[in-house]
Amino acid sequence: MSIVIAGAAETDEVGRLPRHSTTALHLEAARNALADAGMTKDDVDGIATVGNPGPIQLAHALGITPAWLDGTAVGGSSFLFHVRHAAAAIRAGLCHTVLITHGESGRSRVGASRFGMAADSLAGQFEVPYGVMGPATMFTLTALRYMKATGLTHEQLAEVAVAQRRWAHLNPRAMYRDLITVDDVLASRLVAYPFHLLECCLVTDGGGALVVTSAERARRSPVHLLGSGEAAESPIISQMEDFTTSKAFRLSGEAAFAEAKISHDEVDHLMVYDAFAHVPIYGLEDLGFVGRGEAGAFIAEGHTSPGGRLPLNTNGGGLSYTHTGMYGMFAIQEAVRQLRGEAAAQVPDAEVSVVLGNGGMFASAATLVLANRLP
Repeated sequence: MSIVIAGAAETDEVGRLPRHSTTALHLEAARNALADAGMTKDDVDGIATVGNPGPIQLAHALGITPAWLDGTAVGGSSFLFHVRHAAAAIRAGLCHTVLITHGESGRSRVGASRFGMAADSLAGQFEVPYGVMGPATMFTLTALRYMKATGLTHEQLAEVAVAQRRWAHLNPRAMYRDLITVDDVLASRLVAYPFHLLECCLVTDGGGALVVTSAERARRSPVHLLGSGEAAESPIISQMEDFTTSKAFRLSGEAAFAEAKISHDEVDHLMVYDAFAHVPIYGLEDLGFVGRGEAGAFIAEGHTSPGGRLPLNTNGGGLSYTHTGMYGMFAIQEAVRQLRGEAAAQVPDAEVSVVLGNGGMFASAATLVLANRLP
């Protein structure tokens, strides 16, 4: 059975949305995705989402009585997990059409839960006492070790933000569109060494939704799921096996490529979760597109920029487009747009896209291989 993404849409706007509650963002995205699929809520018998509202509350708000629910919550990669789980459920006959939603008031905090770290959590016991709290300080552990081990320079790290801003410059919905230089990045405020402000993700409001079903039920040109993989490593970043590579990235990518039966040369487009500038560097290497220590130069040489041979994060990514807190949904949305030929910065003849999602601080990962046709 061929599983497809039959509908995909974001909220009407992304960015600063102080009049939208978290629930409203979910519902708006769901409405838009169903309309995109040419379906109604009555066509849906499966619900997947993460956070508050959860799948039960969301189903109730939409007027859906689901036969299957998924509330997998493993950080920003959760939505890629949901796609994989939905595919398995549909193939198993547990449901036939799954609505996956995301809504997050990351900037305005309307209806959002308070930030906090339980004192008895692993991070609360073994990281917070040493000043490691929050994404910026946590991710410095990996970035600094990678720089020391591979020789990645500050200039090469800054090139990630520069390259993605080139894509954002072409995207009217991107929060930041002005072109920047390496000097601009290095002159921006230092947040947590080695990260400058422009090397850190945005904080925005927004949402998105997907309709996953079988190819037979799709009512418009669908995007096919050729392969997927999921993996996890450590719940706290200090316990990673190797700070210079993500085990979860490697394992999920290997599984997705094996199921899809494709080679790296067949990939036309790539989306790698980019909470901070070094994460796409890990993605390129851990997925096998370049060798160890080569990703920084690969990006600096323009290979991932417009006109490059491996277009990467073509909406501008979490660094320039939007980042509500859990970015994975937006990475999938851009891959779908590219494969449909509907992207603001369209990659010519894009037929195969790979999406890699990160959850937490390299805690979880999922990879999807998507295509606009079957092999």
